[in-house]
Order: sequence, then structure tokens, then C-alpha cells
Amino acid sequence: MKPAKTSKAWMKAHINDGFVRKARQEGYRSRAAYKLREIAERDNLFRPGMTVVELGAAPGSWSQVALEHVGQTGSVFALDILDMLPLPGVTFIQGDFRENETLMKLEKILNGRGVDLVISDMSPNLTGIPVSDQVQGMHLAELALMFCHEHLNPGKNFLVKVFQGNDFEAFRRTMEADFTKVVVRKPKASRDRSKELYLLGVEKIIC
Repeated sequence: MKPAKTSKAWMKAHINDGFVRKARQEGYRSRAAYKLREIAERDNLFRPGMTVVELGAAPGSWSQVALEHVGQTGSVFALDILDMLPLPGVTFIQGDFRENETLMKLEKILNGRGVDLVISDMSPNLTGIPVSDQVQGMHLAELALMFCHEHLNPGKNFLVKVFQGNDFEAFRRTMEADFTKVVVRKPKASRDRSKELYLLGVEKIIC
């Protein structure tokens, strides 16, 4: 009976969540849109005409926010293993961004253009075991950073979700070797009980 009660409690909290209601009213696919909106406003993350890549994009709320900011002169590419409903103006590539086939599709569409911003709100399939979830979440962040090594333009930025835990400081130091500045963000839309944080790498160092 306990899992059912827990599930019911989570659903009730989710339905009553102000950001969930606001997302429905404003047409965003999830409440996560407001995490990116807050960080974007605080750190001037976007500008018109940018080329943005979102890793692990489904259901697409971060891509929605990115598209609003880069406008018709910009480009937003969304990558995910999962399927995603079409978003007008967003180029979706279904596949694993670690695999050559997926990367070749992206590179063909980019046609020589570099990427101005990489964003990742990826989470592992949470088990409820904090140590395991943190390790898996950090692994995804490391993979996203490796993607930046190959595809992000020098001087450009990277925003990634991480989880607090034993590996957090080590990963932040790794990012500090790749970017001029690294800052930690905990947006208001991130639930208080969540261990998630966001690291923003500012101005990729040429390496």
C-alpha cells in the first residue's frame, strides 16, 4: 500500500504545483521551462540568431524557451533517444547523441556551423536510491560535456543539470578547466526536495 500512497501524494502535489498550472496556461510542455527561463534571464543566456543544441530534449519545453529567444534567425536542434512531438521551428533528431549515426545527422544539418550554446536537462531513470541516482546523473553530465568538446564553439556557453553528491565538486573542477567561469544555479522552479543543480560554463576555452 505504501507505494500507492506515495504515488497519490506525488500526483496531488504535481497537480497543485503552481509551475505546472502556469506551464499549461502558457503552452509549455513541462514546468521545466521556468528553470531555463530564470537562468536565461539572470545570465543573458540567449541572443537572436544563435545556434542552440539541447541534449535529452523530450518533451521539449527547453527547446520551446530556446526558440522564443533565438527567433527566426536562430536555430534550435533537439536530440533525444525518446520520441518527441514536433515543435514548429525546432529540428528534432531522434537518437543517442553518443552514437556516430546521430552525430552525423546533426553535423549534416549544421553544414559546418558551430554551436553557440549547449543545454541539457537530462535526468537518469530515478531509482530513489540517492547515491545511484547521483552517479547516473553525473555520468549524463559528463557525456554532455564531452559533446561540448567536439561541437561547442570557443567562447560559447554550456548549461547542464547535475545532482549534489560526492562527484559534484570533481565535475565542477573539470568544467572549470574547460570554461572561463563556472557558476551554480538553483532556479525557483527546481523543487526544494530535489538534489538537482545547474552548472553554467561561460566562454568555452580553446582546447
